[in-house]
Amino acid sequence: MAAPAGDVAAGRATFRAGCASCHQVGPSARSGFGPQLNHLIGRRAGSLADYAYSPAMKGSTLVWNEQNLAAFIRQPERVVPGTKMRFFALGYDERRIANLLAYLRSEPGEAQQPARP
Repeated sequence: MAAPAGDVAAGRATFRAGCASCHQVGPSARSGFGPQLNHLIGRRAGSLADYAYSPAMKGSTLVWNEQNLAAFIRQPERVVPGTKMRFFALGYDERRIANLLAYLRSEPGEAQQPARP
């Protein structure tokens, strides 16, 4: 079954309500309580130099794609056991997850350099 395409405006609202307290996205995004989310799809999990990831996330071999990111949003601990991420607001609402992913894809924020191994 194909995932819904998602609505960018609805995803922006979901991000503001559920993600923005910990994460930033966009041209001036920086890591803070959580890592910034610019160019997340295709990025190795735990790879930004400016964020103190959990050992579990740093040791992960995960490369973010829409499927594993959606699974992580649903159940962070199941995808990366030992992660610091605690988020349950979207649960299994596939439409809201698709909207959030559409918004993250749409943001033209600056890429940051991954941490060097």
